[in-house]
Amino acid sequence: MASRVVSIPKRFSFPYTLNISAAGLSQAYSSALAGRQDVDLDPYPFKPRLTFRPDGTFKITVFSDLHYGENPWDTWGPQQDANSTQLMNTVLEDEKPDYVVLNGDLITGENTFRQNSTTLIDEIVAPLNRLRIPFSSTHGNHDNEPNITHAEEIKREQLVAPLSYTRAAPAWADGEGYGPGTYWVPVYTRNTDRAPSLILWFFDSRGGFSEGANSTALPDWVDESVADWITLTVSHMNAAWGPAEQVARGSLVFVHIPPHAVQALQPGLNSTQDPGLNADLLGEGSTQATSDPANNGKDQPYWDAVNAQIKNLHGVISGHDHGNEWCKREPTKNVIFCFDKHSGYGGYSSAGWGHGVRNVVFRSPNPSVGPETWIRMQDGETHAHIIMDDSYN
Repeated sequence: MASRVVSIPKRFSFPYTLNISAAGLSQAYSSALAGRQDVDLDPYPFKPRLTFRPDGTFKITVFSDLHYGENPWDTWGPQQDANSTQLMNTVLEDEKPDYVVLNGDLITGENTFRQNSTTLIDEIVAPLNRLRIPFSSTHGNHDNEPNITHAEEIKREQLVAPLSYTRAAPAWADGEGYGPGTYWVPVYTRNTDRAPSLILWFFDSRGGFSEGANSTALPDWVDESVADWITLTVSHMNAAWGPAEQVARGSLVFVHIPPHAVQALQPGLNSTQDPGLNADLLGEGSTQATSDPANNGKDQPYWDAVNAQIKNLHGVISGHDHGNEWCKREPTKNVIFCFDKHSGYGGYSSAGWGHGVRNVVFRSPNPSVGPETWIRMQDGETHAHIIMDDSYN
């Protein structure tokens, strides 16, 4: 296979050679290289570096499907938001995470008013601001609606949350302007380290509807251009820091709508080895590119790139389907997939589901040591513990 060596100007030199396969490059990817688009390997120069604790651990708490902003015209809706805020306060004060992920559907955009939709972000991030906890967001189908867009939520979050690490993909990889929330966040073993030991990846699965009076349905999958962005980004990381397999750099992926491949896992679940609530039957619209049969499989370029390019991948974590919280190894890619726990009091629910979070604790910066993950309910009860390593499933 032919190989292209690309020289890209950086603020520091690459100790490794930047080799990018010249075969099969898409037009977007080729244009990016031709235009010498840079990949910034120090994306947060004015924010604190995220680091593992001195004992070698790093704890992430994941809130999913908060669904703020429902029924703002009556008392029921604001009360659900207050309940969700109370859950966040309770969990954050108990768990004391090093990092928080808001994994999509922050707002129920179809219920909000255009003139003040983004101010709901202020309410959502208030507990994180108060406790000074760094965090990132992904965005879901309900965050793209006539009264709100992913881009607007990102801009508001960056404005009102000093410790937000959410940012946007380059324009050529944002899914026609409606999937900007694709980015990565580095975590270092020590503050003085030159290279990170963990990369947190965030992908925008789009979905929902375009803004304005003439709103139309949007694609509900990660855009295929993101596959090229992954390849480009990983190539720069490997050139600057060394290949992940050689330097022991781990990864974890967050995306709101589960990849289509996950749908085939549900019939084979074993409640003992795949613990967690399994109350949402996966069907049309439950996973990426399934709202319209004509689009089936359109998330495959993204799914292929994630698993081919991102090495030492501990797993992929999604929300969207409120009645599921199980994990399972996806056999075609040999990768662990986990659902979040429905956190918000907004959005659909059912008796007995409850509300809570998914915790993920990295027990070591070394990716050979898999993180532990489990569901924590609002009242403190925990269940569905697994270790995300080679021994699982």
